[in-house]
Formats: sequence, C-alpha cells, structure tokens
Amino acid sequence: MSSSNWIADFLSRLNDADIIIVPTLCDTAIKLRYGHDCEGDFSRPISKQPTIQSATKVAPTSATILSNSLNLMAVTFLSENNKAMLWQIESHAWQRFAELAMQHKLRWAAGWAEQVENRFLINTCFEKQGEYVLLRTIIDDVNPELPSQATVYPAANRSERHTQDMFGIKFAGHPDNRRWTRHQAWIETNYPLRKDFPVQGTPVGITPPDMHYPFIKSHGAGVYEIPVGPVHAGIIEPGHFRFQAVGELILNLEERLGYVHKGIEKIAEGRTPESLARLAGRVSGDTTVGHCWAACMAMEQAAGVIIPPRAALIRGILAERERIANHMGDIGAICNDVAFVFAQMQFTRLRELWLRTNATVFGHRLLMDKIVPGGVACDLSEATCILIKKDIAELRTELAEVILALDLNSSLEDRLYTAGFLSEETAAAFGTLGYVGRASGQDKDVRRDAPYAPYDQVTVKVALENQGDIASRLWVRYKEIRTALRLIDDFIDRLVAGELRAEWQTPLAGSEGLGIVEGWRGEILSHIRFDADNKIARFYPRDPSQLNWPALEKLVLNNIVPDFPVCNKSLNGSYSGNDL
Repeated sequence: MSSSNWIADFLSRLNDADIIIVPTLCDTAIKLRYGHDCEGDFSRPISKQPTIQSATKVAPTSATILSNSLNLMAVTFLSENNKAMLWQIESHAWQRFAELAMQHKLRWAAGWAEQVENRFLINTCFEKQGEYVLLRTIIDDVNPELPSQATVYPAANRSERHTQDMFGIKFAGHPDNRRWTRHQAWIETNYPLRKDFPVQGTPVGITPPDMHYPFIKSHGAGVYEIPVGPVHAGIIEPGHFRFQAVGELILNLEERLGYVHKGIEKIAEGRTPESLARLAGRVSGDTTVGHCWAACMAMEQAAGVIIPPRAALIRGILAERERIANHMGDIGAICNDVAFVFAQMQFTRLRELWLRTNATVFGHRLLMDKIVPGGVACDLSEATCILIKKDIAELRTELAEVILALDLNSSLEDRLYTAGFLSEETAAAFGTLGYVGRASGQDKDVRRDAPYAPYDQVTVKVALENQGDIASRLWVRYKEIRTALRLIDDFIDRLVAGELRAEWQTPLAGSEGLGIVEGWRGEILSHIRFDADNKIARFYPRDPSQLNWPALEKLVLNNIVPDFPVCNKSLNGSYSGNDL
C-alpha cells in the first residue's frame, strides 16, 4: 500500500470512530496561501496538495491540507526530503487513536509534552512506511489528565512516566505509574519542565539516596534477588539492575535508570540555535553527530533554511564515521565479555586508528561541534579526502582478516548464538530501533525509508537478521560497518565545490521543526519550538536507547546471570541519552 493510500484509509477509519482531526496549530488561524478555500485530493501525490500557511507562521516550512469526502483535515509539514504530518485531536480520543493506530500497524516512535501559557501540548509521534504522524492534543494545566497510550503501545510506558514526573500530567489507566525520571533531587509536587520551575532547581544540600523505589518483588523457594549498580565496576555510566533468579537462571529483570539526568530539556530553554546545537551534541557523547544533526535539522525546518549540498555530504561522512567507530567498539566489547580478548584488542586498535584520523581531519576524535545550524563547521581538502579513502581501504583489509577469527571460533559461537534472544513480536511491541530491532527482523532505517540529504542521492543497503540473538546483533553491526564504508566513499566522490553553511533566517515565535535522522544506535528524533528573538522555547531529543532499554528486560529472561554483561553490551543502550 502506498503512503498516500494508507493515510487516506487511516483517516477514514478515524472518521468511522468519530475522531476528528482539526486543522489548527495551537489555536492559531490557518489561511490558504491563495486566499480562498480549497480541498485536498487524495488522488494526487501529497506533495502536490494545495499549500497553506499559518497566519502567525507557526512553522514557516511548507504545509499542505489533506481532506477527504468526510471532511477530515490535517496539516502536513514537509521538510526538504521527508515529511511529518501534524494532526490535532481532542484529548478524550487520545487512547482510541492509539488503538486504531495499532490496528493499522503504525509504529509508536516518541512522546513528549510542552507548556504553552496555561495549557499543555501533548505530542506523540507515529511512523509507517517512512511517513511520520505527529499527533497532538491540548489540555488545561489545572488537574491535567489524559488517557494512557501505554495500555496499547508498551513503547509509550516510560515516555509517559517521564512526562508525569516532569510536568505533573496524569495518564489515566497507565499500567505502571511509578515515578521514573524523578529520584530525590526534587519533591513530588514539583515539576521541573513547567515554566514556573527555576532552571537551577531548588537544591537543599546533598540529595538523599533513592532507597525506597518500589521494585517488583518475587517470592518462592529458591528465589533470590541480585542488585547490580548503579555504580559499576567499569568506566561506564550508572544504572541499577534488579534481578530475581533461581540458581543462575534469570526469572525477572527490572531496570532503574535516571541517575545521570542532566536537565537537558530545561537548560535548553532560552538558548540560541548555536548554543542548542552544542547542547544537543552532548545529549549522549558517543552520538554527538547524530543528536546534533537531528536538532539542527529541526531548527532548519522551523527557520526554512536549506543547507548547501556540500554541507549535507560532509554531514553524511561525519555520521557514517561515528557509526563505524561505535560499532567497532561494540564488537570488541561483546567479545571481551565472553573472554575473547584477542578480538577485543584488535577492534579497539582499529577503532583507535579511526578516531585518530577523525582528530587529524576534523579536529576532534568524537567529531563534536562539527555540525552547526545551517551546515557544518569543517571542510575536506583534496588531501584529507585521499587520507580518508586510504583509511577505508586499510580498514576493509584488516576487517576481512579479523572477522575470520570471530566467524571460525566455536567457543565464541557457543556463547553468542541463541543467547539474549529477542523475538520479532517483542521487538516490534517495544519499537526497538537500529541494530537491536534489525537483528530481530525490524526492517527500519530512516536513511532508506525517509531519506534526507545526502542519503536521498544514494542507495542504502539495510542489514537485517531475524535470529534475534547476541550473534545477530553483532553481525548487523559488522554489516553496517561495511555499508558505512561504501557510503563514505560515495559521499567523497560526490563532493563538489560550494558553501558550507547557509545564511540563517530568524524564525518567528512559535515556529517548530521535527528532525529525524538515523544515528548509529537507530532513529533519533528531535522536536524544537522557537520563542521570540531566535531563542529556543522547547527542545525534546528522543535517543533510540529510550525504546531499546526496555527490551533488555525481555531478552535476558531464561538466560543465566553470568551472561547478563554480554546481553547488556549487545544492546548497549545510552544511559545519558535515556536520562536527559
């Protein structure tokens, strides 16, 4: 079914359920650019629909009205290549919409809220066939309550709990309304993302320990608990894992995260685009390119800025270099967790050489602050392009030799195959992304499904496995390294002389954008709304780890406790990206 056909069919289903999509953005009036009423026609491509523009220019990107014979209407914001449709509904239909979306096989991608004066805007993003639906409803800030979508989509569970802790919004019928992001740094009746909460918080000396979180209990002969973390025996971020086990067999795992909550969403308010880009690059340090790109894409959409072709190609090179570095580190770490130290040392060596080239060519090993609003802050000379191509050739040769040591190692095979199994059904239910989802048959990749520059110029071969075990997650990473090497080669060949940065255009107050890119862990989504004077009013980044972490609780079941470290490493969620 083509995208326009499923959208028309879905709108019809919504109409049958008396769910009306209203053509309004934050109650601002919308007028047709041509100054007269007109109706959309689903027989035409969406990009050819009549164009509208907000009277107050809520988002100065192009938009279209979609309507069918049943008079349902929606606003579709088009970025340079991909598009997201903004649909607003009444709050009472929030859960029913999710039920119909599930029946129509839409993927739940993200959820967040924002406060505008005395109201809350609640947003949820869905995806199907590379088309994104940004669903919105508005509720008053007095006793705010909304039906939960987590009863339909397990992926929405922790997102709604985060919104509950940060805004004080109750999700009626939520299957697990325990606090999530809030530990003991602020009291229960304070909500940090409300506008009246000071950015510095309300510190009262040393934050007390979070000792009384109500973990799930289990009982029975031979059942015991194992607490792991939050402080770990390595140079990694903190997170708590509570096991119930019989002997060595894991019966249940419960995660407790949020220990590195940094207040990213709060301290984003009032920043300039350049400052916001730097902050986005630090949501998760190992994904500085991916998060910075998504945030800049959102800001550029809101401002109506199109980046130069050369800048897009360099962004693609940066993103693929980040992907390769992290995948090599992960493959080595997975091998190390099952005592195959030789492979770990080899992949660590190859990653180090790759990072040194980053420092030589771009001035930073992790490529921080190289993507800026409107383009990039670095360039490639003919000499550096030759150096990168030489590195690619050498890495291909070395990988071909090292991978044989993995492929022919029966001891490694014994530890990785069938361990940490995640079924396709569970992976889909939790909306898993990147190598976690693709190792369990989830055929999703933004670079191919909703291509943005420069990926709209090339063919992206998506690595896919369906065994769902640790070995599959390792092999997906290896295949993605090979694809990334080819893409970098291709992007270098396509480089032409040109500008590195487009002139910035100050967005009007209320302008918003949605940036969606494929980071090395999977799809990254960033929503940004501007205030007056080119300042940020709201920034929400959704790291893929927010959807992948819950899958760890499922894939460890019926494994032995000593296999938890390698199960965890095969997923490798970002604590920082999750905790915000």
